[in-house]
Amino acid sequence: MAREPGDRRERILASAAALFARKGVSATTVREIADEAGILSGSLYHHFESKEAMVDEIVTSYLEDLRTRYKRVLAGDSHPRTRLHDLIVASLEVVEAHPHATEIYQNDVNYLTQIERFGYLRTAGKEVQQTWLSVIEAGIAEGVIRDDLDPKILYRLMRDAVWLSVRWFKPTAAYPITRLAEDCTSLFLDGLAKTH
Repeated sequence: MAREPGDRRERILASAAALFARKGVSATTVREIADEAGILSGSLYHHFESKEAMVDEIVTSYLEDLRTRYKRVLAGDSHPRTRLHDLIVASLEVVEAHPHATEIYQNDVNYLTQIERFGYLRTAGKEVQQTWLSVIEAGIAEGVIRDDLDPKILYRLMRDAVWLSVRWFKPTAAYPITRLAEDCTSLFLDGLAKTH
């Protein structure tokens, strides 16, 4: 059965995303993407104007999903513990839905922001940080999170713990994303010490 052009385009994007995540954006060539997708490299340009256009589409889709989920979290339950848990769940769901885009963003954001086309990544990074900080600062204000800790340091520690799980966490029926989110929330808010 012949594939529709849209299917081919999606296959090219999936191949490109996997290569960008594994090798990095700058180290991946158009020829490698074409080989991976099973087409001639010149044929790529019938679907995308450039390698950067592919990266742009992959990362934009990822960021839009993240923004949508974060807005839902901020509009939901206002208790800081619940909101932190839901923020972690939303982040992990995006990691699961866009594993290659997550890797690309984590590994190549500094490289990409040097390219004019990707200037929007600075704004996106600030939006993500502000979302986390608003939840952390609300937790501090309500006495759920210690007030002697720097909110930006907490944000970076939590963000990296959650986002870098793309490299090692594979959800199972016995240990789904929601369980990881519960364990992260407990660890972040309750610590490691056994309660007596």
